[in-house]
Amino acid sequence: MQFKTNLHCGSCLRSATPFLEAIENLPAWSVDLGHPDRILTVESEDAAMAEAIVSALEEAGFEASLV
Repeated sequence: MQFKTNLHCGSCLRSATPFLEAIENLPAWSVDLGHPDRILTVESEDAAMAEAIVSALEEAGFEASLV
């Protein structure tokens, strides 16, 4: 699944990483900072996981929406 985020740079990514890594059983993930929508890709189709990812990024001070 993919999320549009407002992660703008490596510093944003470093700030968000501990929040994402705190999600239990989070599969592999990556962020394309070169894409205009800063796409976060996660290897999962679990709706509960999607909610956890959005919540974690919000807690870190960022926004994310499933695309």
